[in-house]
Amino acid sequence: MPSLDTLINAFVTLFVTIDPIGTAPIFLGLTAGMTRPARRAVVLRGVLVASLVLLLFAFTGTGILDTLGITINAFRVAGGLLLFYTAFEMLYAKRQERKVQLSEAALRDHIANLAVFPLAIPLLAGPGAISATIILSSQLSGSGGGHWAGAGLLSLIILLLMGVAGVLLMAADVVDKYLGNTGRMVLTRLLGVLLAALSVQYVADGIHGLISGQ
Repeated sequence: MPSLDTLINAFVTLFVTIDPIGTAPIFLGLTAGMTRPARRAVVLRGVLVASLVLLLFAFTGTGILDTLGITINAFRVAGGLLLFYTAFEMLYAKRQERKVQLSEAALRDHIANLAVFPLAIPLLAGPGAISATIILSSQLSGSGGGHWAGAGLLSLIILLLMGVAGVLLMAADVVDKYLGNTGRMVLTRLLGVLLAALSVQYVADGIHGLISGQ
């Protein structure tokens, strides 16, 4: 059975990479002019699609890597570097700018499919969240209980976070009103520091595993 610290680490890592708080104001812009029922429908569909994507990688992530001949330690290094890039963007406010650009492009070209793109992919289930899911799946599976137990625990965390994301997106106008620009900036940078530290740990663990052959 994974320790409480391991589960908290998984929760924090996925919360930061999914970033429902940072997605909320972008979602407001994407759905401007929509009625509340229509906005709710977009949220439900987007959260469902994002959940299915992450659950797929939670259960099959290491299997996909094995098929491609990629070791989990090599993926830890690559995933850690990708997460560090995400953290760098958060610290220097680049991630929000990039999300806005993706959202504006999607609004012009795919207005009928906002729930799938860009809400589900890449705003909720982006490369960083997918990388974190694969790494955490291996980590939880190796903490005792086997692959299915680890993937099951990770699935519960994913579903919990997606539920939180859904609630925050449905209440996006209220969240944005109380946080304001300053609140979002401070929170984003704090989460960026946490993600940077976690990503460095992933890289260190991956390098250690590659060197030791474990």
